[in-house]
Amino acid sequence: MAFGGAIKFKNLSIKYLGVVGRTGAGKSTIISAIFRLVEFHEGTIEVDGVDISSLDLTELRSHLAIIPQAPTLFDGTIRSNLDPFGNHTDEELWTVLDRCSLKDFVSALGTKLDAPVAEGGSNLSLGQRQLLCLGRAMLVKSKILLIDEATASVDLETDMYIQKVLREEFADCTILCIAHRLNTLMDYDRILVLESGKLMEFDSPIVLANRPSSLFSALIDETGSSNAQILRKMAMK
Repeated sequence: MAFGGAIKFKNLSIKYLGVVGRTGAGKSTIISAIFRLVEFHEGTIEVDGVDISSLDLTELRSHLAIIPQAPTLFDGTIRSNLDPFGNHTDEELWTVLDRCSLKDFVSALGTKLDAPVAEGGSNLSLGQRQLLCLGRAMLVKSKILLIDEATASVDLETDMYIQKVLREEFADCTILCIAHRLNTLMDYDRILVLESGKLMEFDSPIVLANRPSSLFSALIDETGSSNAQILRKMAMK
């Protein structure tokens, strides 16, 4: 099946085995659930009205694109990390590299697309590794993009550039984003707030940002009065 991008969670509950910790509100677990990396205790996830538990894992995952928090690269080449299954032409690879601001860097390498990438991308900067993961996601052409704090470790300039590319290249996609910086979420259609694995709030940024009792509003206030004012102005726009 070809995904359209509509995701629906129905009374979803996921059971953990031996997982503890104060920081686990359940944010990244949503992404694990969509990829079916964890078993559902109860409830379902539907994509375009289809229960994903009824889909073959390969079929399901081939229609999902993800940009993870830790950029995942493998021992190989620029080409093999961008296009692991060799499904795309050189022209498509260069187009993607241009869009994610890596064309000049790769062009300057001796063997260009076939330039080596060390295990984990250790011979690239953190920003370059994340941009390469962005390019890989762009090649998938999925209607669903999952972002798990992808810009938490990069500098603000790279973060802003990645957000700009996301808005341009995935404008017609469903984007589910877990973000470290609140400013990256302020123009999203909806904000979902979790606490201890439970859904607490789900509404537009402008509604939650200006609701006095909102948990999201409290998170904004924790960034400091001047920054909170900027964030609320962003939500209004």
